[in-house]
Amino acid sequence: MNPALNEDLPAFLAGHPGLESGFMMIQVTAASLVAENRVLANPASPGSITTSGNKEDFVSMGMTSALKLQQVTKNTRAVLAIEALTAARALDLLAPLKSGAAVEKARLSLRSICPAWEGDQVLSDRISAVDRWIQSGALDSV
Repeated sequence: MNPALNEDLPAFLAGHPGLESGFMMIQVTAASLVAENRVLANPASPGSITTSGNKEDFVSMGMTSALKLQQVTKNTRAVLAIEALTAARALDLLAPLKSGAAVEKARLSLRSICPAWEGDQVLSDRISAVDRWIQSGALDSV
């Protein structure tokens, strides 16, 4: 994403830096999801209140914790989808160079559900497709 850290790739993995946004906003999306996970990682237990006419002085907040975990899992899978899209894009831009066999197999599997593209695109559908690909376990068989 940052040419100062990798001079072999264009800024934000844009095909035409300065004319295209590339993956600039997808990076912001991933950062936002990670920040949300940090908030959700705080324990629910401080929210405990007495119930049953002050006869129960501790409520576990287990359901609240489970719901937070469910959202963290969803967010994390979306971040992994963004990272997979980013890695595939970087590898595409480095062609004709190739990675090892396992990485190339994973890239081709990802490309079977999310083909490469040119120019600026709305990436939400692509993120969702790769999220479903990860959730399906398809990557496990690569």
